[in-house]
Amino acid sequence: MATYIKFKPITKKFLGALSDRVKKVIVLRFGLGDDGARETLESIGKQYGVTRERIRQIEDFGLHAIRKSDVYKEENSVFDDLSGLMREYGGGIVDEKDFYSHLHKDELIHNHINFLLVLGEQFSKHREDDIYTHRWIIDRAVSDIVHKAISELTKTLSEDDLITEEDIVVSFLEHLKDVPKEYHNETHARRWLSLSKKIGVNPLGEWGVSHSPNINARGIRDYAFLIIRRHGSPMHFTEVAREITNVFEKKAHIATCHNELIKDRRFVLVGRGLYALKEWGYARGIVRDVIADILKKHGTLQKEEIVEHVMKERYVKPNTIIVNLQNPTYFKKNSNGTFSLK
Repeated sequence: MATYIKFKPITKKFLGALSDRVKKVIVLRFGLGDDGARETLESIGKQYGVTRERIRQIEDFGLHAIRKSDVYKEENSVFDDLSGLMREYGGGIVDEKDFYSHLHKDELIHNHINFLLVLGEQFSKHREDDIYTHRWIIDRAVSDIVHKAISELTKTLSEDDLITEEDIVVSFLEHLKDVPKEYHNETHARRWLSLSKKIGVNPLGEWGVSHSPNINARGIRDYAFLIIRRHGSPMHFTEVAREITNVFEKKAHIATCHNELIKDRRFVLVGRGLYALKEWGYARGIVRDVIADILKKHGTLQKEEIVEHVMKERYVKPNTIIVNLQNPTYFKKNSNGTFSLK
């Protein structure tokens, strides 16, 4: 349906209802010229030697004049078409940028779409804030349900959560049970998720709290975390650096990557250059510390049992564990051959 709307020609018709001066102000304000430049009230006011408030009054007058014109009545079907597109695309509530891009790939045409939505009396623009993006609304009831569902979904997420797109859509749909049936589907749910500034997606397609370093990765440490987590098992720091470059197209020097992994408590050194995630249950510290933690947790154990436990925590040779176990300063060998803490 979008291809049936000739945005620039219809805009030209509406502008034809205005005097040259008012038309010029509207063109500058909405970026309807060939270069697409949109100017502020203040900059236009300076051109005409009047205040920004006077330009705002001229803008309001121009929009009102178009709405009262014969051409507005003659071409009113364009607003019905836009309403239909908005309902089809987003159930009556759409992210501004997404909707404009859906209607036309040319960004210059986006200014004309914006002008028509401002002109159409059935459309309501809600400006972005700390929680939501710029959005257009034609169905207040659906809008209220969507906003409430986004708020409820946000409350269920912790900063450490990383969720697949499939799972977050399913979860979101549970909060959207009150929307009309024709809108209760994965397509609309995905589009409505883009309205939220509190929920985001990282370059690997995982969803979570937008300000979390897992979603808004800012440095090598954050990229390394995502790479190792995706890998699912310990990785050598050289491999981590290489994958950061390949996946995120961020230059990661090997030495820098190693230093960042050492300093961040999300990572645990589990072997020669091998790093795992602490959240996987690996304990921090050298082999001696790991042995001590195991004996604290399990009490007196046989040598073989200790080796088995440590091998789950560290990628080291059994003999390395046995050598550490012989340290009389920390460990005691009992008469029955078991070991305990000194």
